[in-house]
Amino acid sequence: MKVHVVGAGLAGLSAAVKLAEAGHAVELSEAAAQAGGRCRSYFDPQLGAVIDNGNHLVMSGNRAVYDYLSVIGAQDRLAGPDEAKFDFVDLATNERWQIHPNLGPVPWWVTAPRRRVPGTRAADYLALAGLLQPKAGQRVDQAIHCEGPVWRRLMEPFLLAALNTTPEIGSASLAAAVVRETLAKGGRAYRPRIAEPTLAAAFVDPALAYLESKGAIVRFSRRLRSIAFEGDRLSGLTFADGEIAVGPDEAVVLATPPWVAGELVPDLSVPDAFCAIVNGHFLAKSPPGASAIIGVIGGTVEWIFTFEDRISVTISGADHLVDLDRAVLARRMWDEVASVLGLTAALPPWQVVKEKRATFAATVEQDAKRPPARTRWSNLVLAGDWTQTGLPATIEGAVRSGFQAAALASTPQAR
Repeated sequence: MKVHVVGAGLAGLSAAVKLAEAGHAVELSEAAAQAGGRCRSYFDPQLGAVIDNGNHLVMSGNRAVYDYLSVIGAQDRLAGPDEAKFDFVDLATNERWQIHPNLGPVPWWVTAPRRRVPGTRAADYLALAGLLQPKAGQRVDQAIHCEGPVWRRLMEPFLLAALNTTPEIGSASLAAAVVRETLAKGGRAYRPRIAEPTLAAAFVDPALAYLESKGAIVRFSRRLRSIAFEGDRLSGLTFADGEIAVGPDEAVVLATPPWVAGELVPDLSVPDAFCAIVNGHFLAKSPPGASAIIGVIGGTVEWIFTFEDRISVTISGADHLVDLDRAVLARRMWDEVASVLGLTAALPPWQVVKEKRATFAATVEQDAKRPPARTRWSNLVLAGDWTQTGLPATIEGAVRSGFQAAALASTPQAR
């Protein structure tokens, strides 16, 4: 069976990999000149180095991510500590602490003052139970109390990173899905993992090599302009380089961004509100002993990532910053990085990467607009973190959607 996969972000790549693994003929088309979508690496001439477009954190319990990496032979490309440890700094008070959950599901770590948020009691964490099974249609601030040190110094930065949306107004169901798969399972499920040495080296290049080994056809700079339908089937694809007919025993996985899919597929409901992410990259060496990941409270920067050859920062829910001058942003970020890491060096070579439509807004309203993977056309399925994955727009959600799309495209109903 032949399957056309349109879009080579992580959803499209994971769908193509699963289909190729199952022995199907795969033709993967991507509008850009490279694969990876938002999860990409590139050589930046301003820094003279290869950098990732942003810092994408994976948790050790992300089962779909690890399944994907196992298939493409890249399970060793994620690095991180043996235990779940998260360092934090409050810029307003210069207070520093470390969240150190125990590995098992019974959270005894909240009873240990040196492992939990400063100024909290074990009882303060009981209020988070409201996020385990929220009511349908609830916002986060309707499910739990969004005040106090547990919220400000733990849950707010955690949920902002996961939802990429102001946490209080985020969907409690999406937040709960993340909590159930990480915090509720214990530290063994949320040991932080970072792609090493780059996103492309972990998620993209091995996938392309695997597809080549399976005889898949991969085409770049190939934009899909329109789709033809006949009855209950998709019958043709028109790319910038020409038209192709989709035969009766062929299927299509559409793994484009939601705004593209919404233009191509009639009457398709897709999310139409998005949130920005801003990332900063600085060509500077981290001080000896610096933590790989540092959460920042009370500043512009939210997370600092220290690499051997650079320091990177990530700001989620960054709609209020995305239109600021890049040089202004770089200076503001670097001042906070220098304060956290104890650096006195002047602003080093830098790059600021803005993504205005990084993810769909993880609100109740936008979550309701996410379509299922299966469409009303028998041989067309959708993939993307914006489809109904049950998760916010994360790498795990993207890979799960690709796997689901591959399974549906392989069934008789999809042909």
